[in-house]
Amino acid sequence: MPADLFKAEVRAWARRIGVEPTSITIRPMRRKWASCSSQGRLTFSLDLLRQPASFRREVIVHELLHLKIPNHGTLFRSLLRAYLAEAG
Repeated sequence: MPADLFKAEVRAWARRIGVEPTSITIRPMRRKWASCSSQGRLTFSLDLLRQPASFRREVIVHELLHLKIPNHGTLFRSLLRAYLAEAG
């Protein structure tokens, strides 16, 4: 998947969730699929572009939700499940 299409997918999910990342970066990452800074910068692994759409969606929604909820608590997990179920 081309990087510009991936970023468009991230922006579409951001609108759906109601958040606005300050930047979206794609670069090689050794240890994880993505990260989110406290300033709202999202970084995604270049390898994610070669993953199935359903997995990409999980990673995208996970990171965007961190712009609302900084931890992995009950509310975070509930919202993650709800958004992913809605996506089908």
